[in-house]
Amino acid sequence: MRQFAVIGLGRFGYNVAKTLSEKGHQVLAIDIDEERVQDVSEMVTQAICADAKDEKALKAVGIENVDVAIVAMGDNIEASILITLALKELGVKEIVAKAVDEDHSKVLEKVGATKVVAPERDMGIRVANSLMSPTVIEHIELSEDSSIAEVVPPNEYINKRLRDIDIRKKYNLNIIAIKKKTKVVIKDGTTKEEDKINVAPEPDDTIRHGDILVVVGRNEHIDKFQRR
Repeated sequence: MRQFAVIGLGRFGYNVAKTLSEKGHQVLAIDIDEERVQDVSEMVTQAICADAKDEKALKAVGIENVDVAIVAMGDNIEASILITLALKELGVKEIVAKAVDEDHSKVLEKVGATKVVAPERDMGIRVANSLMSPTVIEHIELSEDSSIAEVVPPNEYINKRLRDIDIRKKYNLNIIAIKKKTKVVIKDGTTKEEDKINVAPEPDDTIRHGDILVVVGRNEHIDKFQRR
């Protein structure tokens, strides 16, 4: 079980703390706003009202003992930078910081953030990519020129084996998983559909109606596949 500290309990920080707690991790939640601290107190391991810009306050709550610290108040640029710097100086090994733009990201990286996230930018990219093609369900950028995408297979791929469609040769893409809809029986005897993921599928695995292909490759090759 990993120990996390979430600093800043706005919408983003609140949901990060809530999700980590629901997954069974220990979460230390910190905010200067007492009402926000109260709102999250029953969900997390410990909730503290403190000014995280104060290095002494961070040290007093044992921040150096956490595995990961998340600086979630990206909208307050000055505070996020000062807190990231303080966490670095206190020896926190993994620091995830929220940024509002590219300049903010660069500064956070320079002062000690090991990972920078930009939720609004990332969501905007995902929405735009999904709108460009109705066959793309999810799109995650790995770098400026490479991505992972969930793609609806064309009708001509249905009931064919992976070796038969040979997407690697035709489009320079690798299929890393296949998401399949399966029916499961729940406690009351009714059935419902759940996603079952076939990770690292074999060449003889067959694509069925309703399957989703998870592919990885260069963006230009994914675009070419979408326009097939």
